[in-house]
Amino acid sequence: MAVYTDLSDAELEAFLAAYDLGAPVSFKGIAEGVENSNFVLETAKGRFILTVYERRVREADLPFFLSLMEWLADRGFPSARPIADKSGQRLGRVRDRPAAIISFLPGLSVRRPTPEHCAGAGVGLSGLHQAAEGFPASRPNDLGAASWKRLFKGLEVRAEALRGGLADEVASDLDQLERAWPRQLPSGVVHADWFPDNVFFRSRAFAGAIDFYFAANDLLAYDLAIALNAWCFDDDGGFSTPRARALVDGYERGRPLSAAERAGLPLLAQGAAMRFFLTRLADWGDDRPGALVRPKDPLEFERRLAFHRRAVRAGGGLDGLLAA
Repeated sequence: MAVYTDLSDAELEAFLAAYDLGAPVSFKGIAEGVENSNFVLETAKGRFILTVYERRVREADLPFFLSLMEWLADRGFPSARPIADKSGQRLGRVRDRPAAIISFLPGLSVRRPTPEHCAGAGVGLSGLHQAAEGFPASRPNDLGAASWKRLFKGLEVRAEALRGGLADEVASDLDQLERAWPRQLPSGVVHADWFPDNVFFRSRAFAGAIDFYFAANDLLAYDLAIALNAWCFDDDGGFSTPRARALVDGYERGRPLSAAERAGLPLLAQGAAMRFFLTRLADWGDDRPGALVRPKDPLEFERRLAFHRRAVRAGGGLDGLLAA
């Protein structure tokens, strides 16, 4: 979450006039994240999140995201629920941008996850995959494996500026991922951004998830691979085997992995690291005036790419990865 479009009091009041939420009591921007402008909104009827959509989120995709959140909430998964306005619409506009209000989800994200937190994150992710079964809409993952070569095109100079030789390494990795990427594994709706700031806990137990604006249809084990990258590396790039074991064990409490998924997970994790390296590289140097957040360092995921490259070469599937 972040703030790129700050709203005046008059703009907020005009937007809220379409809702039956009462008068605003407080309104504060949320600085975390990189994609949309987000605010904590308190009105006479409670606490909510107001999101103004921008950057990579296409307006045509928003009904998918909002419907998915409602589907999950209806099935008992702890997801925030979109709030409809007086005419029954879940999507409005402010300053010529699409915007929505969703319910406030209680809980806290963690900055330094323990194995216990990772187990809870795994439980939550498998619960999401199970709750999403049967969701009638679908959306291709436009930041999935098929997009990575296209995304890197034009960024070679920027990669080389980060570290000499990096552009050639990335190009080689992309060729390998294209050749070896598994396509016959179980698929379904994935969150695709299962990072600690999007997962909430209460009393160290999983309590809910937010930020479904990358959700799509893709390989379920790829979603777990994203989580391995997000939860199981230290700031210095070191891989935490105890956290990784806990994450996978938590996930398998709800949905055991197939033999093919276990074999393919190191490559999927390499691909997940590539996806976030590339989007960070694309954002690097994109300091928009007035934004309350700075682009994240792509080299953080370049170090993870290097780890996964070694793990894939060593072989051994998930067991080999967890023994690294």
